[in-house]
Amino acid sequence: MDSETDILPALPGQRLQRGVARGLRALGFACVEEMVLATGLRVDIMALGPKGELWVVECKSCRDDFRTDRKWQGYLDYCDRFFWAVDADFPADLLPEGTGLMLADAYDAEILRMAPETPLAGARRKAMTQAFARHAALRLQALRDPMGAAGEGRL
Repeated sequence: MDSETDILPALPGQRLQRGVARGLRALGFACVEEMVLATGLRVDIMALGPKGELWVVECKSCRDDFRTDRKWQGYLDYCDRFFWAVDADFPADLLPEGTGLMLADAYDAEILRMAPETPLAGARRKAMTQAFARHAALRLQALRDPMGAAGEGRL
């Protein structure tokens, strides 16, 4: 990699997010990071698939990061599939059964265990897809006009 064009995020969780987004993009998904749900919870990655499917990926960089996470079950009602993304050093046996698992680094990710599918109801899917689009549009607008984004409550 060219060190001038491939700047690594500073924090381990952000590196995982980047790798997951790259891996999911290769599968046809579009991803946004740090999306706030209607409940006020913030997901690490929300991914919109080519058939309209919505996946949530929670990135865990270490054992303590996972053990202190008390909110992940609140994400389940807002996605068709839920995944954990961890690096090769993470003790994957800590992660709950019945959830998906991705192995990731700063450059890519692969699905090790497919998450079970729990399809969203139509009204929830519509609301989540609209929220995804709004989140993505506001992020893009903030890149072009950072001062204009200051008036927006949540990005």
